[in-house]
Amino acid sequence: MSITGGDVVDLGRGLYAWLPPKRGWGLANCGLLVSPRSALWIDTPYDPLLAGQFLVESQKRLPDGAGIDRVIVTHANGDHFWGAGVLPDAEIIVTREAREHIHHDPTPQQQHALVTGSDRSTPLGAYLSRHFGAFDWSATDVVRPTTYFTGELELTLGEYAVQVSSLPPAHTGGDLIVHLPAQRAVFSGDVIFSSTPQQPGDHPVHWAGPLSNVIDACERVLATGAEVIVPGHGPVLDPAGVREHMGYLAYVRERAHALHAAGVPATEAARRVIAEDRYPSLGLPERLVVTIGSEYRHLDGSELPGVLQAMAEVAAVAQEPGTERTGGQA
Repeated sequence: MSITGGDVVDLGRGLYAWLPPKRGWGLANCGLLVSPRSALWIDTPYDPLLAGQFLVESQKRLPDGAGIDRVIVTHANGDHFWGAGVLPDAEIIVTREAREHIHHDPTPQQQHALVTGSDRSTPLGAYLSRHFGAFDWSATDVVRPTTYFTGELELTLGEYAVQVSSLPPAHTGGDLIVHLPAQRAVFSGDVIFSSTPQQPGDHPVHWAGPLSNVIDACERVLATGAEVIVPGHGPVLDPAGVREHMGYLAYVRERAHALHAAGVPATEAARRVIAEDRYPSLGLPERLVVTIGSEYRHLDGSELPGVLQAMAEVAAVAQEPGTERTGGQA
């Protein structure tokens, strides 16, 4: 079954956010900035079907003769990146540090083969099918960035300034944020996963860390003075919502450090934090396996596991009684 739909939110002065129809793995927010002569995307949907839907919605909002000629990718996870293939002539902008993450992840077609070919009688196969089976990357070629940068990148689109800032390792090793001063908005990528009482989200999943860097990235978002924050996943926030999310991050960090000091292994630490159920409205609590595992690596110097190994541990915890919550609409 394919995922279709999505809401387009007009943020003013030519800026739009495209929000997927529900929460869950792989359903990322995207942005469109329009000027009289051109436009750019901030992030892209996961597969060609969703990216094509975002493209149609974008084209409805373009002036005659304008095209989408740039894509700024907040990080190299496929759910923000692979949809750029529907804009084959666009400039694709990422941080230099994102290169390593691109090489660490499976290619789109490798991931498609993994999801469709895994044994669904195993925890991993069942989990991949349930959460990724709706996406289709069978004809998705590897997307190659065209522009790499480090530090700060100042762009303009018509009359609008676009300020792009790279971050120290946080969600991944190659994150950036996009500040749009005229619109008083920031697209944060996955250093922020949002949730509100009206639109509950999911537990974040952070592959790099440490969590102190993720919290610092949230502070950098707030330091822009933006009034509107579009997170990587979940509903649009105001600064108070970002502060609430930072409280979640501080809680997970404190528990991970306490359990590490007590000699509790990382996966067991994740189970204990899940059992505390401090944030019952959030879906996918099993993703704490990845986030707490990342924090442990910074505490004890262990090696980064392969994506498949990490997902197998997530799937195993997800099938344990009382763990998995897939959530509803976002």
